[in-house]
Amino acid sequence: GGKVPLVGVGGVSNGKQAYAKIRAGASLVQLYTSFAFKGPAVVHAVKAELAELLRADGFTCVEDAVGADHRHGRTAKPRGK
Repeated sequence: GGKVPLVGVGGVSNGKQAYAKIRAGASLVQLYTSFAFKGPAVVHAVKAELAELLRADGFTCVEDAVGADHRHGRTAKPRGK
């Protein structure tokens, strides 16, 4: 991994959006607006969906997925495309 932590910020209200930021290189993801509007329950929902996505792609932890879309010369592609 890199030495500078990247924080994925903006537009995160579900696990799929958080996962995209993680695969792009974020080691932290901020929930702000969705937390303000949906409350603490959004944290559990994001974590649950993120865990499913990680498992489906064969990752055992978030750290393993950080930057996955940029390894071995790959470029980021939206999931499902």
